[in-house]
Amino acid sequence: MARARGSIAQETCIKIGTDFDQSTAKYVIRARIEIDGVVDKPDVVGAVFGQTEGLLGEDLDLRELQRTGRIGRIQIAIRSQGGNSTGEIVIPVSLNKTATAILAAALETVDRVGPCTAKVILEKLEDIRGAKRRKVVSRAISILKGWEEDISPGTEEITTAVTKGRKFSVSKYGPDGLPAGPELTGSSEIIIVEGRADVINLMKCGIMNTVAVEGTHVPKTIIDLTKKRGKKVTAFLDGDRGGDLILRELMQVANVHYIARAPEGKEVEELTKREVMKALQTQIPADQALSLVQDRKSTIKPKKHEPKKTISSRSTGAKARKEPKKAEEIPPRRDRPSTPISRPAASRRAPVSVDEVYVSKIQSIKEAFKAVLFNADKEVIVECGVAELAKKLEEQDTVPAVVFDGVITQRLVDIAAKKQTTLLIGAAVADIENKPNGLMIVTFDDLGQ
Repeated sequence: MARARGSIAQETCIKIGTDFDQSTAKYVIRARIEIDGVVDKPDVVGAVFGQTEGLLGEDLDLRELQRTGRIGRIQIAIRSQGGNSTGEIVIPVSLNKTATAILAAALETVDRVGPCTAKVILEKLEDIRGAKRRKVVSRAISILKGWEEDISPGTEEITTAVTKGRKFSVSKYGPDGLPAGPELTGSSEIIIVEGRADVINLMKCGIMNTVAVEGTHVPKTIIDLTKKRGKKVTAFLDGDRGGDLILRELMQVANVHYIARAPEGKEVEELTKREVMKALQTQIPADQALSLVQDRKSTIKPKKHEPKKTISSRSTGAKARKEPKKAEEIPPRRDRPSTPISRPAASRRAPVSVDEVYVSKIQSIKEAFKAVLFNADKEVIVECGVAELAKKLEEQDTVPAVVFDGVITQRLVDIAAKKQTTLLIGAAVADIENKPNGLMIVTFDDLGQ
């Protein structure tokens, strides 16, 4: 009789999966069953209950769990074709993860349905709550999109959420292809920053009218942009030596109205939204900012010579005689070819010397953004702008020494290593991760310049 019923059901297939009460179920066990023969749905139900009975004890008995409502109605769909049957078993469960996994494993122990051999394969365990959460998130996003026009401005949390939801990309501006915000060209106010990362950080804060200099040399694109009529120009610079250098050059070649600075020792790219807004709100006129930089330089220099005055004073008596003179305090003699450098004790390095030929060149290039390349005879072979330094250095076979009014970067160090350079003197030095052996890196401050 079972065979006859099976032949009638050969072409029928019941679609199942979600037609159960999801209000109480937490997980769903989905399994596939393969049977070597033609059977019906009641045969499979009987096999599942019969072969798992007593297997897991009273607490996890299927009939007891179904009676107490901890599992829902077991759904089974069977399709018979070619003398074999395949189907799907779906069991909604409101137990914990461990008990659900045990039930799933027990289901795979069913190996016969009536007189036919069978095999049950677990397809997956679904977390209904996870699916509900994904549905909630998806619906919440669609609600927010329709609600954006009703959001009142001024709430930082909502503004941040909306900004994150908008998709912006850094564009390229001008012939130099400088990184810029999407609203730069149409804005009457522009903000100049140092690099691409600064542009991205300001965009995250909702500031879209930005453009990056990309280096210590101000490109012509920036110069032309700042000289357009009706543009209010603010330079937002890092709070370090590199920011000072860019400020000085901007004031020489561009038309900048205001200067904003990151806190001392920090970079614009690492500032929080609160710090960005505070820096922009406390911007000062460009001329005043330049004066502060120049005043800071003039106040730093005398400090390097104060120990010299103290030691040479007759009024110090025995104390002055007992203290040995530092290397930088010894006046140069006619037969002294070099200027010694006194480094901090923390560096634990012995004093080094730089030839006076190189030191004397600093004053002629300082604040002019120039670079000088020397040959082995300490003769000038190339004098160029800082922006052309890398190119000119690449064109030479060997360059023993370089003096320039700019920042010593890792890229410049790598090029210098290929040209057998042994001395690099610059206005400042960036973080150098790989310094070749035999290369001395010195800044103007190290030489008291």
